[in-house]
Amino acid sequence: MAVVNSMSPTGHFIPPLLVFPRKNMKQELMNGTPLGSIHACHPSWWIQSEIFSQWFLHFIKHTKPTKEDPVILVSDGHYSQNRNLEVITLARENHVDIICLPPHSSHKRQPLDKAFMGLLKTFYCQKIEKWLRLHPGRVVAVYQIGELFGNAYKRAATGEIAANGFRATGLFSCDKNIFRPYDFPLSSEDKDAAPALVKTSEQPSFSSVNFSPFTSVEALRSPDISPVPSLNLKPNPRVGTAKKITNSPYK
Repeated sequence: MAVVNSMSPTGHFIPPLLVFPRKNMKQELMNGTPLGSIHACHPSWWIQSEIFSQWFLHFIKHTKPTKEDPVILVSDGHYSQNRNLEVITLARENHVDIICLPPHSSHKRQPLDKAFMGLLKTFYCQKIEKWLRLHPGRVVAVYQIGELFGNAYKRAATGEIAANGFRATGLFSCDKNIFRPYDFPLSSEDKDAAPALVKTSEQPSFSSVNFSPFTSVEALRSPDISPVPSLNLKPNPRVGTAKKITNSPYK
């Protein structure tokens, strides 16, 4: 089962969209799910463009954006969002600005990933383990998933967790200096250009517990010494910058 979640820095959560790995929906699958949740089905489990369009209408219904009170939606940049013309058109018509995060940065800049999703997965696993202990010899079937997920969601969806997620990513309150270059290290393609310490088989090793000073000038040879590494780290060029995908040039 895939889930689409959304939260605000004030602690409000949009009821989730649950995607079941099947072609036909049965209403019993929604038993015990969070109040107001919606559902969709797809054999691959992946979020498709039409499914995200369905969720976006659900999002507009709950946030009620207006010209005087617009809404900003921070997206992780999945193709179902930033390449979805229907969603971009709906956003422009309903006063929603969609900000797409740079690639390879959601683990640092996405509030849901930073504070909410990890706890939700932990609580969900705990609910499954408890259910299995209470029902020995049985397995969790698709009809139990909704209730187990709903109980885990209630524990994780708190105002404090939402506020912590936005604070840790510097989105609210806005803190543009919350990250440093070393938070986004060089990509694998650039590692060859970065100096590194190389330990050869003949190079002596040291530890804080057992330190033996050199007793011979032949103990260390110049070829064994690697260059001093540069600490002038540069940001990963693959990270890029955020994009407002509801702007006309992007569209």
